[in-house]
Amino acid sequence: MPELPEVETVVRGLRKTVLDKTIAKVIVDAPPKSIVVSESFKNKSFESVLKNRTIEQINRRGKNILIGLSGDITLWVHLKMTGHFYYKNIKTKKEKHDLITFHFKKPDSNFKLIFNDYRRFGRNRLYYTNEVMEQKGLKELGPEPLDISPNDFVTLVKSKNRMIKPALLDQSLIVGIGNIYADESLYASKIHPKRILSSLSKKKLIELHGNIQRILSMAIDNMGSSVDTYTGVNGETGKFQNYLKAYGKEGKQCQRCSRKIVREKIGSRSAHYCPKCQKI
Repeated sequence: MPELPEVETVVRGLRKTVLDKTIAKVIVDAPPKSIVVSESFKNKSFESVLKNRTIEQINRRGKNILIGLSGDITLWVHLKMTGHFYYKNIKTKKEKHDLITFHFKKPDSNFKLIFNDYRRFGRNRLYYTNEVMEQKGLKELGPEPLDISPNDFVTLVKSKNRMIKPALLDQSLIVGIGNIYADESLYASKIHPKRILSSLSKKKLIELHGNIQRILSMAIDNMGSSVDTYTGVNGETGKFQNYLKAYGKEGKQCQRCSRKIVREKIGSRSAHYCPKCQKI
């Protein structure tokens, strides 16, 4: 699943391509469960609500994309596992997994925005802006890791009597840190993924906070990590996978001590770490 750097890259790509454009029409070929239209629109279709709306702002909240439209309407998108946005020439042929196509009014009618998702788990939801943040999936989200201060981060996690790796993946605690960046941040901080948060010193947690922000920022600068199907709006892959030191490195030598990186299931997710540098 795309994590914070990948979603931020998509948001920046959308801002460069479709911000201030007005939607002429929308063509939907998606399963009904992947489209949600608020009851506030009184049975209007997804296509009819979007027609003639201008894209006024595009933001990210955790792994969610929030596209603000004229009329105080928000298109809330979650890419899930394989969702992509692509900005293409209008003459480009429709592909099998193109689920939603946004056409624009002149002078922007030569291009289209496509939501493509071959596993069809992605979600596109329409709400009035004043109600969207109260929806399940948004209202319970924790703070943004790039915004929270070191002291607030320590206060947030210090009292938690739980293993650190599952905690970092808990979007109600802190948002956007998925499996890749949790493994990389713990590796950089020399913290075992099974360590209990309350057992870590303030100094070590501040170090972790710094590494989380540094690694996420570096990943954004490199357009995210393409370790599966992820690409940006322009179809380009990310480059941060070239800098990974723990995630996906099972059986390879640790860059610090030459011990082999191990992979272990912790909770419901895999964790990659060095058993020598990251002692329990």
